[in-house]
Amino acid sequence: MLSHAEEDNRPPLLVLVGPTAVGKTALSLKLAKALNAEIISGDSMQVYRGMDIGTAKLMPEEMEGVPHHLIDIREPEHPFSVSEFQSVCADAIDEIHSRGRLPFMVGGTGLYVESVCYGFRFQDFGADEAYRTEMRAYAAEHGAQALHDKLAAIDPATAAKLHPNDEGRIIRALEVFRLTGKPLSEAQSQSRGDVKRSPYKLCLIGLTMDREELYGRIDARVDLMLEAGLVEEVRRLLNAGVPRGAVSMRGLGYKEIAAYLDGETSYEEAVTLLKRDTRHFAKRQLSWFRHMQGLEWVDVSDAAKNSALFESICAIIAGKFQIDIEYNCS
Repeated sequence: MLSHAEEDNRPPLLVLVGPTAVGKTALSLKLAKALNAEIISGDSMQVYRGMDIGTAKLMPEEMEGVPHHLIDIREPEHPFSVSEFQSVCADAIDEIHSRGRLPFMVGGTGLYVESVCYGFRFQDFGADEAYRTEMRAYAAEHGAQALHDKLAAIDPATAAKLHPNDEGRIIRALEVFRLTGKPLSEAQSQSRGDVKRSPYKLCLIGLTMDREELYGRIDARVDLMLEAGLVEEVRRLLNAGVPRGAVSMRGLGYKEIAAYLDGETSYEEAVTLLKRDTRHFAKRQLSWFRHMQGLEWVDVSDAAKNSALFESICAIIAGKFQIDIEYNCS
């Protein structure tokens, strides 16, 4: 364990998490300006260039002068792994500290965020491309649920975290078991080690709200994305040669619209699936974050109390960091 002195000397890292559409972006801008912070995106999809609407990415003119990191750093045809994210994010945190500012990670990709907070050690399990091809063919013939059932039989813990439509991650979990003889959940548990240890002095804040209100916000967000040109964005990516099998194109919004553009579903079916899958995703996000140690939950259901909520969040931050840093959250 870290000694008391070492704990006191760790650099601070502010983290804001929560399900999609809960309101992280607007709050993060307000907090960043109050705290002299720079924002690091904790979203596995915002790293890809040209994928703007479907990832709810802020454009530079919307950032209100707040520096943002880990956005638009990879072409969409090239995958970006959690271990790469962890490394690049650690560099960004060091750079922000070197400028005397507060690193502020904001996002909803639980494994990515947690890997940085606790320095997970990722193992290279190798790859079996022939097996991946075999499993894709199996899913195409028997359906997504049958593939998910295969995983549930050998690794129920990982299967419980993955939606049957998350073909890429399901196949990867099956592949790890084939290569190592161990469930992915066991390997990840070993990689995490003692999650009580962190290289940073953490302040972890999670946003939540009434489930029905959240689902309503999700549906409204999908409608806004479609009005903003999500279909055209996906069409442009496909026309540019980004394969549907790319990691980036498996993201919410992209896989559903790509299926519509390829004539596999109607537009109405694609929209219905996107809204449903996004609600399921939000549920999985909440489940993941509820297991994060030391997370302070804030219910943001009542918009009329925004001012009081902001003050309470600032009080949480001041309580965590007051030994080393004083913040003005007025």
